[in-house]
Amino acid sequence: MRASEVLLGGSVAFVFYSYCGYPLLLGVLAWIRKRAVHKADVEPTVSLIIAAHNEGPRIRDKLENTLRLAYPEPRLEIIVTSDGSVDGTDAIVAEYGGRGVRLVRTSERRGKEAAQGLAIESATGQILAFSDTATILPENSIREIARNFADPSVGCVSSVDRLITEEGAPAGEGAYVRYEMLLRRLETRVGSVVGLSGSFFAARREVCRPWRSDLQSDFNTISNTVRQGLRGVSDPDSIACYRSIADPSREYDRKVRTVLRGITVLASQRSLLNPFRYGLFSWQLLSHKLCRWLVPFAMILALVANIALAREPIYGALLVAQLGFYGLAICGGAWPRVFHGPWFVLPWFLVQVNASILHAWYAFARGRRIQKWTPSTRPPMGGSRASGVRL
Repeated sequence: MRASEVLLGGSVAFVFYSYCGYPLLLGVLAWIRKRAVHKADVEPTVSLIIAAHNEGPRIRDKLENTLRLAYPEPRLEIIVTSDGSVDGTDAIVAEYGGRGVRLVRTSERRGKEAAQGLAIESATGQILAFSDTATILPENSIREIARNFADPSVGCVSSVDRLITEEGAPAGEGAYVRYEMLLRRLETRVGSVVGLSGSFFAARREVCRPWRSDLQSDFNTISNTVRQGLRGVSDPDSIACYRSIADPSREYDRKVRTVLRGITVLASQRSLLNPFRYGLFSWQLLSHKLCRWLVPFAMILALVANIALAREPIYGALLVAQLGFYGLAICGGAWPRVFHGPWFVLPWFLVQVNASILHAWYAFARGRRIQKWTPSTRPPMGGSRASGVRL
């Protein structure tokens, strides 16, 4: 077999494994060994930490929603940590001081993780929960996520993401979000998830030590959890609702930042890829994160190898199929109002995602690191709608 054929076959197999092979193997393992989460109606003390930077337009909706959460008042502590806000966010939060909301703030902007770390220092809860300002939580969210900690093997818990319409009704989540939620369900059944939803997750207090202000908090929390011999799980009953990004053109930049931060964390926590020490989790981390981040390189190699073999009919047909895929993606991206069906949207989404991953690798190689996380701009949910999310 020629080198170009090996390269083409290996690259295609790698892409297939990253997107399809891994979840299929997870499904088999979940059928063979299912690790259930033993929930119970426990009520540990919970500190809900809300990080905010210049969130004046939507912090009031977030606080009204938070104060409606159904959890015993003496056992729920609400902390808003303001990361050097200068738009009146602090003044709005201060209005809620009489209703049990506590404000802590950094004197200057230091980044989301640094702000969360400041809140952790003064938090008193046995469980630390984290939520973004743009995230709206159903009334039972804290109670549901707390039930998972009745299982002593659970160190942290991730919510399930839901996109919500302007009226507060569930919206189409999109194929990619559903795919990610499926992976987390399967990973939970097998052992541990390898990532948490930054919009809403919770962890035992001891899992949040050490807290790294220079690393992505959700990914770093999983790292701490596994190192302490515990596991992270995804809870289908803990829901985090949010609107889509107000400016879709900024979605690409968000993806680049997210992957760059993920690569940075994995590089600093690469010992977790050692299967002799962390067993099955190392394979999950390799497959879910690193393999996914290497897919764009495999796609490029597959195209180059295919071009080299294109004179032969079977490889010529395969090249036409590859170019057709990219053609559909270009149409879906350049003329979305005309080409808006799934045959155009999905190829465009996959190309855009992998282009953002390449961009992130380039930034990482050049030494770029993100210390100050800028949340994506999402429209406010609206006062009445924020408290009435329908699931």
